[in-house]
Amino acid sequence: MYKVSEFSEMTGLSKETLRYYAEVQLLEPAYIDPNNNYRYYDNGSYLVAMILVNLRKFNFTIQEMLTVIEDESFENLENILLQKRRDIQRKIADLNSTIDEIDQFLQWGKEEEDKC
Repeated sequence: MYKVSEFSEMTGLSKETLRYYAEVQLLEPAYIDPNNNYRYYDNGSYLVAMILVNLRKFNFTIQEMLTVIEDESFENLENILLQKRRDIQRKIADLNSTIDEIDQFLQWGKEEEDKC
């Protein structure tokens, strides 16, 4: 069992984030001491925490993370990640299109300036 401070160091999740994740039932402590309300995490908690750290890097919302964690078999994780990947690729294509439009607009401005 790991104290919150130890677990925070191990996972890179701040104590505040751990509190929030417990509050929204995303990552609950494995044990809460009834005498002092200290929270403790175990190795299973560590695995879940590392999944959450990565999902956060992938810009998952809290609701999306809850969906993944509630599906304890992680059966749908691959599909969710592939959809996230497609969404990111679409955003990249949209941004590249916007860059092209900016370049065209700048070129048009230069051509108009040259006419004057």
